[in-house]
Amino acid sequence: MTALQDSRSGSPGPTATTKRYRGPGIRRKATGNRLRYGLTVAVFLMPSALPLLFFTIIPMFSAFWISLNQWNLVGPMKWVGLGNYGKLIGDPGTQGAFLHTIYYIVGYLPLVYIGGLAIALALNSRIRGRSMMRGLYFLPVVTSWIVVALVWRWLLNPSTGIVNWLLGLIGVTGPGWWTDPAWSMPSIIVASAWKDLGFVMVILLAGLQAIPEDLYEAATVDGAGRWRRLFSITLPMLSPSTFFVVVLSLINGFQVFDQVYAMTGGGPNNSSQVVVEQIYDLTFRYGRAGEASALSWLLFLFILVITLIQVRGQKKWVHYA
Repeated sequence: MTALQDSRSGSPGPTATTKRYRGPGIRRKATGNRLRYGLTVAVFLMPSALPLLFFTIIPMFSAFWISLNQWNLVGPMKWVGLGNYGKLIGDPGTQGAFLHTIYYIVGYLPLVYIGGLAIALALNSRIRGRSMMRGLYFLPVVTSWIVVALVWRWLLNPSTGIVNWLLGLIGVTGPGWWTDPAWSMPSIIVASAWKDLGFVMVILLAGLQAIPEDLYEAATVDGAGRWRRLFSITLPMLSPSTFFVVVLSLINGFQVFDQVYAMTGGGPNNSSQVVVEQIYDLTFRYGRAGEASALSWLLFLFILVITLIQVRGQKKWVHYA
C-alpha cells in the first residue's frame, strides 16, 4: 500500500529512491573494478607482451616499411613503393628458392611423419626400456642444428663418409650427396627428418595414449586385424595430433635455414637455395635490405595462406573426440 500510495501521490517510492541513490556509486565501483582487473591482467601479461611487442610486432612493421624502400643498411633509404615486390615476383632466383623450399617440404614432411608414427607405435607398446628409448629418440631434438648439420655433412661425405662406406660393402656406389646438385636437397631432407623424428614421436605418442583401449578391444572382438585397427581406429583418432604436426612442420619447413646454411650454403650451383637463405644473402651479402624485407613479407603471406587453407580444410578429416 505504501508504494501504491507513493506512486499515486507523485512521490518516489523506496525502490526508485534506492535505485537513484545507489546507481552512480555502483557504476563507479564497477568501473574501478574493471580498471583494477585490466591493470592486473596487464601486469601479468607484461613479461610476455613486451618481448612480443619489441622483438616481433615492431620488427614486422619495420620490415614492411623497409620493403617499400631501397636500402643498403648504411646509406639513406630511397622510396620505391611496391617495386621490390614486383622485382622479386619476376626474379627467377626467387622462384627457384620457393621451388626448392617446396621440394624440401614434400620430401621432409612424409618422411618425418611416417618415421615418427612408426616410432610412436613401437614405443606405445609394452616393451622393456621404452622410457630410455623415448629419451634417446628425443635427444636430437634438443641438439644444436649446427652440430647436427656438421655431423651429417661428415656422414654423407662422398669420399670419407660412413654412409658411402656402408653402401660400398654391399656393392652400391654412393652418390655425391651434398656435393652433387641432384643430391644436395635429399641430404638436407634426411638430416632434418632424423633430427625432428623425436619431436613428432612425442606429439603422436601423446595422441596414441589418449585413445581409449575399449575401441581396440571391441575391434578385436569383431575380428579386426592389426592393419584394420590402424586405419579404422588409430589414424582417425590420431587426426588432431596429425593436424598439429602437419601445420607446425609446414610452417617450420618454409623457414628452413640452419641446416642448409651449415651443410651446403645453398649450393652447389644454388641447387639447395631456399627462401630464408636468400633473405639472408640479400641482406648481409648483397646489401639489398629492401628486397630482403619484401621477400620476408612474401614468405609470411605464403605461409599464412597455406595455414588458413589447412585450418579451413581440417573440418573434413580431423575428428575430435
